Amino acid sequence: MEGKKRGEQALDGSDIMELVENEKVSSKFVDHKFKELDGLNNHGKLSVSELHPAVAHNIGLPPQGSFPDSDLVCSEVLNEFIHGKREKVSKTEFKEVASDILLGMAAGLKRDPIVILRMDGEELQEYVNSPSFETDAVSTFAQVQSSDATLRDHIVKALLNLGVDQGLPPTSDSWVMSNVVEPALEPCVKCENDQQPVSQETFLTAFKKVLENIVARLREQLVIVAHTENTYDGSAIRNLLANKFETEKVLKAALETVPRDKIGRISKEYLRVALDSLALSTSLPPCGAISEMDEVINNVLKTVEADDGKAVKEEEFKKLMVEILGSIMLQLEGKPLSVAVNSVVHEPLADRPPLLQTGTT
Repeated sequence: MEGKKRGEQALDGSDIMELVENEKVSSKFVDHKFKELDGLNNHGKLSVSELHPAVAHNIGLPPQGSFPDSDLVCSEVLNEFIHGKREKVSKTEFKEVASDILLGMAAGLKRDPIVILRMDGEELQEYVNSPSFETDAVSTFAQVQSSDATLRDHIVKALLNLGVDQGLPPTSDSWVMSNVVEPALEPCVKCENDQQPVSQETFLTAFKKVLENIVARLREQLVIVAHTENTYDGSAIRNLLANKFETEKVLKAALETVPRDKIGRISKEYLRVALDSLALSTSLPPCGAISEMDEVINNVLKTVEADDGKAVKEEEFKKLMVEILGSIMLQLEGKPLSVAVNSVVHEPLADRPPLLQTGTT
């Protein structure tokens, strides 16, 4: 994204840090949240059944049972509260863990800020009226043109070439497609029986009309989009490896997350787990978050035969970790990976609990 757009709000974690660092305000926040969760029973402690829906909602996860991966994340957060054994959580314990979660969110936002875009059609209208629109549309038509495709097919494919930079919410989102794009496409349905192939002139006229229809829809109901944009160039890994003391420190912490056999050796299959625990120190995304990065990491892990199941001593495991980080660094330096993610926020931010007002992607 270039320049600041109308209605743009940057979330960098500073508001959360202010909340946590202000003892009076944070205590008031925790007291309110605890009382809200304990409101039905008012026992002074929270049960797992009371915590589960609250945790899922406050970290932006779908309802339990919707997705196995999100259920796992929720379980891990719950475990932070109950430490795998307690059935009840006191207000003091709740405050400690809630602060840790907030600090973690703040650190994540500082590293990867989220920009909230309020898309009300104005940016899209400016683009449609700009001198570059027709040139872009002609170029797009050349890319999507197909002799056996309908006018509607051409337009749907063309919309994929536009995005938040032009003021269009992500059409990959099912809600946007159903509530914004599909209604805007309705006038084109009657054209589907027109003579094929679709001419450039017919496409340009209909495409502009659809975009103007989308503008009208957005003016009636704006769409809020959480946007993140990151470039992974290996610089964070280089900075880490240049500091031997810091490297040893983070590797030691990473090794605390993996099991050992009876004689203290570590299976190479845990290299991926240990690497994932270094995400904050290396500015790498969590495993599974970005497919392009997963491909880079998987290729590097193959070179050290990470899946051969062999167990190695701790020092050998550390050497393999450093080798893996070095290889990832070199690949990213040679070919930086730029990733932009746009997620539609379906609830008004003002109606969301404080933990969710940070936005997610």
